[in-house]
Amino acid sequence: MTPSRALRVAVAVALTAYFLWKAEPARVGRLLVEAHPGWIAAAVALVLVDRALMAQRWIALLAPLTPGTRPPLREVLRIFFVSTFVGSFVPSVAGDVYRAYSLSRLRVSGAEAAASVLMDRVLGVLSIVALGAAAVAALEPRLLDRGVLLTLCAAAAVCLAVALAVFSPRAALAARSMLARFPGSRVRATGERLLTAVRNYAGHRSVLAAVLATSLAVQGIRVLQAFCLGTALGLTVPLTAYFVFIPVILLVMLLPVTVNGLGTGQLAFESLFGRAGVPPPEAFALSILFIALGLVGNLPGAILYATTPSLSPAPNSGASATPARRR
Repeated sequence: MTPSRALRVAVAVALTAYFLWKAEPARVGRLLVEAHPGWIAAAVALVLVDRALMAQRWIALLAPLTPGTRPPLREVLRIFFVSTFVGSFVPSVAGDVYRAYSLSRLRVSGAEAAASVLMDRVLGVLSIVALGAAAVAALEPRLLDRGVLLTLCAAAAVCLAVALAVFSPRAALAARSMLARFPGSRVRATGERLLTAVRNYAGHRSVLAAVLATSLAVQGIRVLQAFCLGTALGLTVPLTAYFVFIPVILLVMLLPVTVNGLGTGQLAFESLFGRAGVPPPEAFALSILFIALGLVGNLPGAILYATTPSLSPAPNSGASATPARRR
């Protein structure tokens, strides 16, 4: 385990333990044991739907790949689901890196592979922001705070920057000018290839629109998952509050601070749902169920990781193209 990963694990454990202690462990345990199984089952069914939609979203984003380099659908699906499993144990960014790297080993340009993952992540974040912003207008003012608005605005700014890089020649020129100042010719060349690959999406606007619509559906389903879990615990928080709180919580859990959103997730759930009158034990129990639900959705990736051969290196890597079984 690297020092940085060890630090993230330590932070996750420390934060989770702290919030569990605040929430009275015995009471949290009772809440989890007494949770309504029917609502839990509904949440599990919804997580299977959202994983299928997420896979379809990334498959659509492979449209701009150089003709003739698109891997078989079976391999693309394997990479996607295994990356969700890998992402259970590392910060979310590392799961994205795994996905891009694995795709690049199937005769796909590394820049194009990275661009597809980047666009998938950006459109996912944009859908979170859009959903949260729409719900803000319907939420009671007492349930809002400055942190919610600042989080949504910061995420929107990142999405806007990427959109400008894709669609604005002037912004692309500015990005190239910045890249020219980077030290190291290899770094500059890699950045230039990535920028070119990202800008290829400008000619696929219908694909981007369809992916954004799918992303909105995914985020809506995640909110409904949390609502089902909250209902299973007996919470009476209005659905509109979930539509504001869950997008912000998802953004917080995406930060590469801990592993799988542990610790930061508990902090976000308690801070936001506490504004709606949810006591710490209930908020902690909801956060645990929400994270556990994500792990259930990642189980297909675990099965694929354990039972299928690893990817063979691309021919130009100098390695054998024969698939090797994991050891």
